[in-house]
Amino acid sequence: MNSKTLPYLLLAPATIFLVVFFLWPFLQIAWLAFTTDGGFTMQHFQTMASNWKFWPTFWNTIILAAIVVPLQLVMALAMAQVVAKLKSTRNTILYIFTIPLGLSDLAAGIIWLAIFEQSGFLNSMLVGLGIVEKPILFLGYQNLWVIFIAVILAELWRATAIVMVILVSGMGLIPKEYYEAAEVFGAGPWKRFVKVTLPMLKPSMQTALILRTIAAFEVFAVVVALGGTTLPVLVGETFNWQFALNDRNVAAAFALVILVISIAATLVFLRVLRTPKGATL
Repeated sequence: MNSKTLPYLLLAPATIFLVVFFLWPFLQIAWLAFTTDGGFTMQHFQTMASNWKFWPTFWNTIILAAIVVPLQLVMALAMAQVVAKLKSTRNTILYIFTIPLGLSDLAAGIIWLAIFEQSGFLNSMLVGLGIVEKPILFLGYQNLWVIFIAVILAELWRATAIVMVILVSGMGLIPKEYYEAAEVFGAGPWKRFVKVTLPMLKPSMQTALILRTIAAFEVFAVVVALGGTTLPVLVGETFNWQFALNDRNVAAAFALVILVISIAATLVFLRVLRTPKGATL
């Protein structure tokens, strides 16, 4: 086989996959969003932006991502530090931490619904302890902030482990000599974490943050399980316009908005957490 063609042959399957499952669907969505009867139009975006639910939906999605992703990073760093320092029980603890990854978004939402609903575990505990006289409607439309908290807790419980796994892998690549040298020069545990671990984890944190932020912008099943239509999010409205209102064009406009903010967040992380040339391990 010609050595010049081998790299192209190896890249061909991935290229075909991206074209079939990303580029082609993207072109179809863009066509639906920007055309009417074959002609260019911005009407679908105007319809989307003028709808009374658009801006609440947009800001609900942004706020959820802005809260969930940083909390997941902090928790994952703490969990990764614990796992990295373990020896005999490392695999067991890592397995326990990653159990929620085996659940779907909807299953995680239903589990937390069983905690917060009127006949759920939280109300049963509060009534049993005598803190309240009767069950509280936590997830009612008048308690939007409680739904926010429930969704945040469900997302933290369900998806923090994937960030932790990426960080644990990154920590495994940091040479021990760096820590030994820092210890020799009198650096304590916190200083070693700040001056050695965090800088060396930039590529791993970059990957983890990009993946989790994109997933946070696409949150849907957990929100539906816990809040229904009380807490509208972008993917939920995309689904609503596509299947309930039967307007594929406006649904495509929503999809492009999600794509744009995902790309914007990715570019921010690539810029902020970029690793200088020659500074990699």
